[in-house]
Formats: sequence, structure tokens, C-alpha cells
Amino acid sequence: MNLKAFASLTLLAVMAFAASAHAASDLQLAPALSFTDDSSSNFPIAGRSIGDASVASDRATIMFFGTAHCWNTNREAERLVALYPKYKNKIDFVIVDLDHATAAQQPLIARYYHGAIPTIAVVDSKGNVLYDEAGETASKRGDTSRLQALLDSAK
Repeated sequence: MNLKAFASLTLLAVMAFAASAHAASDLQLAPALSFTDDSSSNFPIAGRSIGDASVASDRATIMFFGTAHCWNTNREAERLVALYPKYKNKIDFVIVDLDHATAAQQPLIARYYHGAIPTIAVVDSKGNVLYDEAGETASKRGDTSRLQALLDSAK
């Protein structure tokens, strides 16, 4: 491979990384979460780039707004993390810890968060808001069917 081809490939790789750097990745549940009371002091979702925040212009985006010490937030986080492996390459995930929100997340909070946790907002690849509501997406722990239907409609 000549130097020009190598430089072009390197530039493409950097551009691809930069384009995907606005979403969280490697999502997993935080350790020691309670799903029956408000005793968990950790924000329920851990991962890389949790402080990043933007709605992609070419991909659907799901936004999760919550805090520690909320078992409803923990249960909704469990649903979201359960679906993450299936959708991570199709939908961007933006995770907002309202107690430790970054400056980049403030515009999303102003637009999509309405004062109750957990809040889920789903925006399709054309920028249409498909869902923006507070509360759990299911009444039973582990039930991901409604959240999965929302993600399927957004792709």
C-alpha cells in the first residue's frame, strides 16, 4: 500500500470514529443495583462516552434520562441495557445522568426531559420524535417488548 492510500484509509477511519463519538457505547448495568428499593447510590448505566450527547442526523437515537437512588430508573435501565447488544450498531444511545449532566447534554435536557424520571426519548434518523415520555415502558421487570417496539420503529 502506498503512502497516499494509507493516508486516505487513516483519514476515513478517523472520520468514522468521530462520527460515532457522539453516543455512549459498551453499555452495562452498574454494580449493586436494587430493583426493589431506592438504595442504589450508583447511576444504573455504565459505559464509555456516557457524557457525550447529540442526536445523530443519519441514525436513530434513543435518550435515557435518570438518576441514582430510583428503582424505576434502575428497572428501565435494565431494559435498555438488555436491548443494547441488538441495537448498538443501528441506533445511537445517549445516556444522561441528570445529577452529573455534562454541558453537552444540557440542550438535550432542555428539549426532551420534562421533570420526571426515568424519561425515554426516541428520535428517528430523519429527526422525528417518535417517543418522549417519563415513566417505565413496562409494568413488569424484564419486559422489554414496548421498548423494543419503539427501537424497531426508529430504525
